[in-house]
Amino acid sequence: MHTIDMNLVEMTLDVMKYTIDRISNVTPELGSPKKEEDLLRIVGETITPQGIGGENAFKLFRDVLVKATVPIDHPRHLAFVPAAPTRAAIMFDLVTSASSIHGAYWMEGAGGIFCENQAMKWLVSLTKLPEGAFGVFTSGGTAANLSALVAAREDWRDKKSGHETTRAILIASSGAHSSIKSMAKVMDADVLLIDSEEEYLSGEELQSEISKLSKEERDRLFAVVATGGTTNAGIIDDLKTIAEVCEKEQVWLHVDCAYGGGALAANSVRHLFDGIEKADSITIDPHKWLFSPYDCGAVIYKNLELAKKAHSQKGAYLEIFKDEGAQGFNPADYQIQLTRRLRGMPLWFSLAMHGTNKYKEAIERGIELAKIAADKVKKNEHLELVRPASLSVVLFKRKGWSAEDYRDWTYKNHREGFALVTPSIWKEESVIRFCFINPDTTEDDIDKILETLN
Repeated sequence: MHTIDMNLVEMTLDVMKYTIDRISNVTPELGSPKKEEDLLRIVGETITPQGIGGENAFKLFRDVLVKATVPIDHPRHLAFVPAAPTRAAIMFDLVTSASSIHGAYWMEGAGGIFCENQAMKWLVSLTKLPEGAFGVFTSGGTAANLSALVAAREDWRDKKSGHETTRAILIASSGAHSSIKSMAKVMDADVLLIDSEEEYLSGEELQSEISKLSKEERDRLFAVVATGGTTNAGIIDDLKTIAEVCEKEQVWLHVDCAYGGGALAANSVRHLFDGIEKADSITIDPHKWLFSPYDCGAVIYKNLELAKKAHSQKGAYLEIFKDEGAQGFNPADYQIQLTRRLRGMPLWFSLAMHGTNKYKEAIERGIELAKIAADKVKKNEHLELVRPASLSVVLFKRKGWSAEDYRDWTYKNHREGFALVTPSIWKEESVIRFCFINPDTTEDDIDKILETLN
């Protein structure tokens, strides 16, 4: 199966040509999903005893299957939290896969882990956490949040004797990402959500909620989750006052910056994150606003030893490497995964190639585009801005439209291959949501999308 033949060489050239064409195309075709039965009818069964041949399989992907996907880096893809990996990061993702490096332990992956750690140093520097803080790359925000909260719970159990099997409680705002509740289910923990009177969670509200807990509930409280940029509206909790309460109450503070973490590099909004340097753990997704390919998240800890105590795995077959060169940073010790690819390498290469200043400029552009879009909405008689732009998110509505109108508008634009912009809910009302990540998005793109609402 691994024998190199001329057919494989020719197919490799075809794949590389496709890759070059794709990464050089800043406005790829905005594909759309098809029903499974329709795809099966078009391409047929692809896994057969004899195989269908690489050339045929690749042709089916290139001509049919990829067109049933939506490219996340299209400049008029403003739905969900899109992504716009740099061309350098995409290319090096190919190198990462081709190099076949196991990224769990220094013994096997020293050179690649070194690259990841160089990128991680920059991420940690953005948080202004104290010396000694560090982190590791994960598959995304969900795995990062789970890794951090498991570390928090284990630290709580170590400090609270008699709680080895106690069901723990964490507190978060109602705007917290859905993964927080999902991870609590995985951990078999309870979640107490605070429905803030303001749009963000404050230390005063947190203190009030903690004060309402019974003694039994207070004993079970192991963590507070604050959000550094909600996915729906880009809202940042009052991290400074929340940190003060957590310090006073001696409760682990985790800050979920999966989406908003990229903005830590933007001088224009960095002050909004003041207090994050007091966190015990932080989640950032480079595959969102730091221009990395999927899948690349990151979890950062103030105290790495607490994470190691919670996550380090032991096994006879893992203890055989004692030579000096094999001793180093082992990413598997600090998060829930043992086997892992070197997800941080494409980010490292892109940062090394472009420099951090280019990253800062690209992130600032997303913030600027949100402000530009908000101003255009305010000047349009048919539209109404429902709240100020926050980070790179804009929420607004079309006057007189129902939820069905928004849905039909979304489907029409997508069917025509023009744009993907989806509605959302804000204060129980249907709205339109723009999320700007891609620096290749232009003012003209914004104008053309808004014109479809007239």
